[in-house]
Amino acid sequence: MVALDWIVLLSTLLFIVLYGAWKTRKSSSISSYLKGDNEMGAWTIGLSVMATQASAITFLSTPGQAYENGMGFIQFYFGLPLALIIVSAVFIPIYYRLNVYTAYEYLEGRFGLNTRLFTAFLFLISRGLAAGITIYAPSIVLSSLLDWDLDLTNIFVGVLVIIYTVSGGTKAVSLTQKWQMGIIMFGMFTAFFLIIDYLGQDITFSQAIDLGGVLGKMEIVNTDFDLSNRYTIWTGLLGGFFLSLSYFGTDQSQVQRYLGGKNIKESRMGMMFNAVLKIPMQFFILFVGLMVFVFYQFNEPPAFFNSPGKNKIYQSEQADEFKHLEAAYTEVFTQKKTAIKNYLVTEGDAKEQFKLESQALYQKSQDIRTEMRSVIQEADVDVDGKDTDYVFLTFILKYMPHGVIGLLLAVILSAAMSSTSSELNALASTTLVDYYKRLYKKEGSDAHYVLASKWLTVIWGVLAIFIALSAHLFENLIQLVNILGSLFYGTILGIFLVAFFFKFIKQTALLVGAFTGQVLVLVLHMLTVYEVIDLGYLWYNVIGSSVVIGVSMLVQTVLPKASS
Repeated sequence: MVALDWIVLLSTLLFIVLYGAWKTRKSSSISSYLKGDNEMGAWTIGLSVMATQASAITFLSTPGQAYENGMGFIQFYFGLPLALIIVSAVFIPIYYRLNVYTAYEYLEGRFGLNTRLFTAFLFLISRGLAAGITIYAPSIVLSSLLDWDLDLTNIFVGVLVIIYTVSGGTKAVSLTQKWQMGIIMFGMFTAFFLIIDYLGQDITFSQAIDLGGVLGKMEIVNTDFDLSNRYTIWTGLLGGFFLSLSYFGTDQSQVQRYLGGKNIKESRMGMMFNAVLKIPMQFFILFVGLMVFVFYQFNEPPAFFNSPGKNKIYQSEQADEFKHLEAAYTEVFTQKKTAIKNYLVTEGDAKEQFKLESQALYQKSQDIRTEMRSVIQEADVDVDGKDTDYVFLTFILKYMPHGVIGLLLAVILSAAMSSTSSELNALASTTLVDYYKRLYKKEGSDAHYVLASKWLTVIWGVLAIFIALSAHLFENLIQLVNILGSLFYGTILGIFLVAFFFKFIKQTALLVGAFTGQVLVLVLHMLTVYEVIDLGYLWYNVIGSSVVIGVSMLVQTVLPKASS
């Protein structure tokens, strides 16, 4: 990075923080602080909802996901539009009618205080951990590739978020997220058009798409009914639907975005904004990753993208073996590049032969990368063998012009700030409304509750920073966040579905069902981690919510008096 990159990066981040703090400096009432005085229109709500979900992990990991596994990840979002329609039709009117600050307030009136506290507790656990991960995820990659101190990067991102989240509450978060999404999409489109321009030296756009298909990256829909496969049309439509329904309908970080709308219509329009645009946005981000993949078929990529991790391996006993694999990878790349060029310029039977040769050599290069991961594991140097999170940022730093590098780093940090600010805002609101105000101080002034909410935001922000400072990732970042959500979302969704649609079920039966569903999901996840079973994490959402409903109905039916 040069001075121009630093100027672009720091000025962008400072503008966001100062703008959010200034625009909401007069938020003095609890309604203003937690719901933004219900002044937000559909456009602000829509962008805020989208920015809350689109964390830095999205822009770091999703292109790498496409690079490694192709476009199939888009299936993860296939259930989202239907989920948002149901949230708009069912959830939003109920929340508005009851004039709640959090989604969990509704549960006390329906079941009782214990259900409200239990569900809010599940949310606080899942979202508290996620807040730390959304800080840590970009920090670990940025610090590695830019040689920044990891701890200082975590603290820097966390403190920036705390400043403007504390200063203006929900309104500050939503207003700044409009600018963040604008910066994010401008940066991604800039990167995309530069990649296409680079590709023009070797290949046309249509040939690039064809090559992506030849090398197995263009399978958008997989119809196999395989429970172990995380990304099929069935996991997307079923598991993705349940995950999205729980996330947008019951997760306070999202509920708080549309509770600040001017009215039900504006909130619904904001959700429909996402129903229409979310899949195209994710498709575009994956497509950027696909074009990076095609670019690297003509320009030799690193055999292992985590360059600081590679330096650690060079100091280990497996250094010679690792370097030998790197040399083999370079040799295969040279052969593959020749085969691909021949495929592109040849017609007839020879074209098919070069196609098969390109595919075989690509598979050989992948086998070498797999073997590298085994070597890394043997080296025991605290380096994650999964390097897909480093793919896009490595490309940015090596091939993007100065100024654009600073802009794209601002994109990553802005996305980290937008999602984390929503999470801290929601964590503080839930703690204040569902615990502090409900159990400790039921009667207080607006000034008291606003001050308490600000302190809770600071506390949760500090906790998120501590989680980030002690975190260690074992999965691709975007998968890790979705796994973390899926561990709890099924249970939370099941509770709300029972509340909305099964009026005969009472609190005791529900709590038995909720506890059973949560324990079962955690057990299934541990069995999957230790490879006793092989179950895609999106199914946790279906299983968790189904068990909550099924067990609750059974207990209420068999023991109607005991469960009243």
